[in-house]
Amino acid sequence: MSKILNKKVILTAVVVLVLAIVGFSSLTIVEAGHTGVVVTLGRVEERVLQEGLHLKLPFIQEVVKIDNRITKREISTEAFSKDLQTVETTLAINYRVDTSMSYSIYKNIGRNYETVLIDPAVNEVLKATTALYTAEESVTNRTLVSEGLIKGLNDKLNETGLYITDVNIINFDFSEAYVTAIEEKQVAQQQLLKAETEKQTKITNAEADAEATKIRAEAEAEANRILAQSITDALVEYNKIEKWNGELPIVSGGASSFVDLTGILESEKSQGLSGEAFSE
Repeated sequence: MSKILNKKVILTAVVVLVLAIVGFSSLTIVEAGHTGVVVTLGRVEERVLQEGLHLKLPFIQEVVKIDNRITKREISTEAFSKDLQTVETTLAINYRVDTSMSYSIYKNIGRNYETVLIDPAVNEVLKATTALYTAEESVTNRTLVSEGLIKGLNDKLNETGLYITDVNIINFDFSEAYVTAIEEKQVAQQQLLKAETEKQTKITNAEADAEATKIRAEAEAEANRILAQSITDALVEYNKIEKWNGELPIVSGGASSFVDLTGILESEKSQGLSGEAFSE
């Protein structure tokens, strides 16, 4: 009896163990941000399992988890600019896998879709984009280059179920000779700007001096005009009298006279001086 009981216990334990294994094999959990691709005896089914707990056929079906979250991939590659400069570029590509296309990517590409699809597409689109700009323009117009890469990559990859959300240009590297040429150009531009500034300063100062001279000349001309209008014959004669020392000129005659004696006499008479005193 003890032997029979022992066999029953062992058999029961085996059955429970088998049922437990079958039970666990019948369940699968799809983590958040993932989808599950169902593979039945090696055949990929055209459906995906969403997040959560799911049943599957034990030992017959396999669920492959595909990450549908935004994923970053860093790529370093080489291209040529419009002016035929070698540009070594490091890019950070943010992409995601379309949940509805997870089965298609796994079926047609497998898990290594990054190296099969993304890397070659980045190399191709980068070469086409950088060829539109000179090396200097690529540096100064990084935003335009990034936007061109995003559009070009999405045009190429969207139909496969891959979507590029962002492209960050980490670095542009050029040949040493080109970097030296750029530095020399910048120095020359700075010197030219300095010379232009000094030239403009001189022109401004010269214009200011000319304007000041013009203003002074106009002021002097206006003063002379006013002075000329204020001079009368009486004022002239008065100034002559003011300057006369009371002595008659020793020599008179000729084409011009020194003093208008008649005017002086009349002026003296008006001041109360007698002719006798004058004659003395």
